[in-house]
Amino acid sequence: MPVETPSTDSYREDLVSSGVVIKTEALEKTYQMGTEMVHALSGVDLQIRKGEYVAIMGPSGSGKSTLMNLIGCLDSPSGGKYWLAGRLVSELDDDELAYIRNKEIGFVFQTFNLLPRATALHNVELPLIYNGTPSEERIEKAKKALERVDLTDRIGHKPNELSGGQRQRVAIARALVNSPSIVLADEPTGNLDSKTGEEIMTLFENLHQQGNTIIVVTHEHDIAQHAHRVIHIRDGKIASDEAVRK
Repeated sequence: MPVETPSTDSYREDLVSSGVVIKTEALEKTYQMGTEMVHALSGVDLQIRKGEYVAIMGPSGSGKSTLMNLIGCLDSPSGGKYWLAGRLVSELDDDELAYIRNKEIGFVFQTFNLLPRATALHNVELPLIYNGTPSEERIEKAKKALERVDLTDRIGHKPNELSGGQRQRVAIARALVNSPSIVLADEPTGNLDSKTGEEIMTLFENLHQQGNTIIVVTHEHDIAQHAHRVIHIRDGKIASDEAVRK
């Protein structure tokens, strides 16, 4: 792990004290595609504070998915810096990234990513199993997370016994169970009908009101309007960053 200088420690303290949970400076990501170099991100500067509700939008190929992967510590940048919860994660190795990812970020995916033969309770427990939380404690935390998404009565049901909206609620409970710095949702309503999608977005609004930091990646304007701030990505750069009028 890189040795951080006193000035870096001071900068970390400044970020934490100012409430910034995500900060990027000149963030870049370049891919080798055959003989060509593709610049998926080209110098992104971004700050997101604790408790914000942000939507990241952009057309296919804009770089929004790349930005999501970097924010979620699923990939490392080619250049620039990224701080998460005051820690310079852009210089960490894969094992360190995995630890930070499990501790600081709760993921919600379009396809739910639930274990088909496991109950709702066990699916929500998974992040706690990975980090070694004792059995009694993790069951209690998983029950509380399911209670937050109004699924206490479905605790013993398997995914095929749940509706699409209920499965997404299980996925959201799993994202919340570690009390992460941010909840990162990738097209969370993409596999749901419009009515159920609205119910899930209402749930995100409730979670935000409870103090959670929410980042939703979407290409749907109606979904983005549920957030309080919308960042548009185009050609690997931030094209606009605006508050949503409520």
